[in-house]
Amino acid sequence: MAEGPKKERLARRKARKRALDVLFEADLRDLPPGQVLLTYLDRIARPHPEHLEYSKTLIDGVAKNLDRIDELIASYAEGWTIDRMPTVDRNLARIAVYELLYEADVDDPVAITEAVELAKEMSTDDSPRFLNGLLDRIAAFATR
Repeated sequence: MAEGPKKERLARRKARKRALDVLFEADLRDLPPGQVLLTYLDRIARPHPEHLEYSKTLIDGVAKNLDRIDELIASYAEGWTIDRMPTVDRNLARIAVYELLYEADVDDPVAITEAVELAKEMSTDDSPRFLNGLLDRIAAFATR
């Protein structure tokens, strides 16, 4: 793999992780993601890393489209309600669904794989399989 694409992929993964941090905190504290983002930006070192722009895109995109994203997650999460999902899983799903629906430069398999990989690092043993199935079903719907 060429250095450029690998570097870009790693930057996007960091961006997703940062977006997850902000969305997770906003979800737990029942605050608007934009408000949490502002305090988050104040806490991290300057100059801010370049990948932070994509984090902001994800956070703003999820916040702006939250009702539609949550509607899809609720519709395709077999046997689960959004409120019953672990907070990490719920927000990983939100990021991935945002990318599936609104980020044309992110291939569906990449959005799904990234969510699954972050779930392996940060959530329960069952989370990667759950998210993979959920996101596969949503991706199939989105490409119809």
